[in-house]
Amino acid sequence: MQISIRFLRACAFALPAAACLAANAADGDPAIEAIVKSISAQRIESTIRKLASFGTRNTLSDTVSETRGIGAARRWIKGELDRCAAASGARLQVAFDGHRVESGSRIPKPVDVVNVVATLPGEQAESRGRIYVVSGHYDSMPTDPADPVSDAPGANDDASGTALSMELACVMSRYKFDATLVFMAVAGEEQGLYGSEGFAKDARAKGLDIAGMFTDDIVGNSRAPDGHVERDRVRLFAEGVPNEKELPDAVRMALRTGGENDLPTRQLARFVKEAAARYVPDMKVDVIWRRDRFLRGGDHFPFLEAGYPAVRFTEPHENWDHQHQDVRVVDGVQKGDLPEFVDFAYVANVARVNAAALASLASGPSVPAGAEIEAFRLEPDTTMRWKANPEPDVAGYRIVWRATSVADWEHAKDVGNVTRVTLPVSKDDVQFGVQAYDRDGHLSVAAYPHPVRK
Repeated sequence: MQISIRFLRACAFALPAAACLAANAADGDPAIEAIVKSISAQRIESTIRKLASFGTRNTLSDTVSETRGIGAARRWIKGELDRCAAASGARLQVAFDGHRVESGSRIPKPVDVVNVVATLPGEQAESRGRIYVVSGHYDSMPTDPADPVSDAPGANDDASGTALSMELACVMSRYKFDATLVFMAVAGEEQGLYGSEGFAKDARAKGLDIAGMFTDDIVGNSRAPDGHVERDRVRLFAEGVPNEKELPDAVRMALRTGGENDLPTRQLARFVKEAAARYVPDMKVDVIWRRDRFLRGGDHFPFLEAGYPAVRFTEPHENWDHQHQDVRVVDGVQKGDLPEFVDFAYVANVARVNAAALASLASGPSVPAGAEIEAFRLEPDTTMRWKANPEPDVAGYRIVWRATSVADWEHAKDVGNVTRVTLPVSKDDVQFGVQAYDRDGHLSVAAYPHPVRK
């Protein structure tokens, strides 16, 4: 049995959402549990060490050598993913995704930025067009981002995220999901996010439905600069209001009702946190209500700018001696991004969080469309309505809510297979969400219901 409808019925009378999660711990999907258990720290370590062995993976580095430079690295990545594709019965589809960059602040000469993309098509016709993307960037840099010659092993930044994405591709391609999963190793990140930008712009031009994007960038260090170790927490950065001069009507409407924390990216982050609590309880997902760290950026930016929900995973404590540094010793301190500073077991746990969230997303229904709160009159109750989901296995809907000053859902109520419901809860005091669930109990990301007047 997968996540049970019995569990959802147990939440029918506004049981606190945290209690629902605890009650559901024993009712997780066995396939997702198996995926999480299959993640191998040893394979991840081997991949990180191999990527570091190419000396440098700078976007401007050698593309001809078979042993050094970014060309050798991307061919090796593709070869590894091709082997996993063969083991999947050719269900996993692997390809290069190239983008020509003529010039830029860190691009002194024209260069081909080449992503490696592995796609696992969804099995359900109504869900196949819904896509979830996970990426790490395989390029690296020494102190000078335009230096194509000096060693830049990039073990943590970002062989860790690349190894994670590759591990998920190989493990998850053994399973079938309703929606489509895309596993990427992107290039050009250190020069200006060129690989992810090329992919995101192409996706938007094609009208692709990317329902969620994860970037894993710098997810391998568990030791803070002061020496203390923290292995049970990962930061998840989630933007609220888009960084746009002209906001879409849906965003403006959400802001008028205090929904700045209920836009799609933050709903995605809540879903990730709940999936991790269910399947990887020893890892805390610490959601940061911010696009990224100060003075930094990542491959989720182009997806956000293309209008897609996108979040970033990063370790809790960064050590700048091992980021963007020439490999050298200064006053007895080893500088440089070397494998010896990576906690491979920690990377594996971050990979498990990613796997649990991606598998839950791709197994579940889409976000309910057209969610609205009826604001027809002054009354103490709240009436909500939404459109029926298109998936044939949708079994019902769940209403969640929380105080306006609280980050996570506090209450949940299963309302059955209906598209309109009235609850004895004041819409003035709380934030609501609407989730669909299928026959196996897989939940969708929550929809934010906008107010509508007659």
